[in-house]
Amino acid sequence: MRFLLPILMLLSACAPAVAQETRIASADHVPPEASISDMAWLAGQWRGTGIENATAYESWLPANGGTMVGTFVQENAEGGIMFTEHLYLMEEEGSLVLRLKHFTADLTGWEEKDDTTSFRLVAMEPGAAFFHGLTLRKDGEDGLVAAVRMRKKDGSSSELIFRFTRI
Repeated sequence: MRFLLPILMLLSACAPAVAQETRIASADHVPPEASISDMAWLAGQWRGTGIENATAYESWLPANGGTMVGTFVQENAEGGIMFTEHLYLMEEEGSLVLRLKHFTADLTGWEEKDDTTSFRLVAMEPGAAFFHGLTLRKDGEDGLVAAVRMRKKDGSSSELIFRFTRI
């Protein structure tokens, strides 16, 4: 947890000032029906730019038992690892949820041992999944946009946009 606040502040500072990629659900929102097969297009390896224009990678395995497992790697400006994520995109209660854990370069977890960061599905469109504060959407035939809403220290929020190409 001691690493989380400084990293989130860094991510917030790097986010673009204006963006409209993510959606936020109301407290009484009922997630739409969806299945993991709706996300088959996401399977594969992706390379692009992320924080501070450094290289980022995202990889997703094909669905297995109602779950897609993914990894994310954000490099730093020197080409080393800034942080990684271990991701599960899974069916839950007739809809989808994305759960992840963050790790520093030395594999220290950001979240507490038994905790994850979770994103519930808000809306589904062909080639796009809008989770509460996180979006995964196709960008043409071989592109992927991943966007995450970041809360700043002052309570406001902005978006961090990652643009990937399938490799």
